[in-house]
Amino acid sequence: MPSKFVVDAAERIGATAAEAGLGAAIVELGDLPYWWIALLLPALAAGKAGLASFIGRKDTAAALPAAADPASRQ
Repeated sequence: MPSKFVVDAAERIGATAAEAGLGAAIVELGDLPYWWIALLLPALAAGKAGLASFIGRKDTAAALPAAADPASRQ
């Protein structure tokens, strides 16, 4: 079984990659200047954190539910 660190890092890296891809797609499809990515990425990250507070572990910005979140397990 992978360590808590590996699973937690994989979740965060995957979320960051998805946010970057979505930001690039929005800029490309919206025909916006590329500097808009610098504005979109923090907004997408904040949106992910807000959404995660509803679907993930309570009172955190973790996207995984407590049963699946390696940081929740002892």
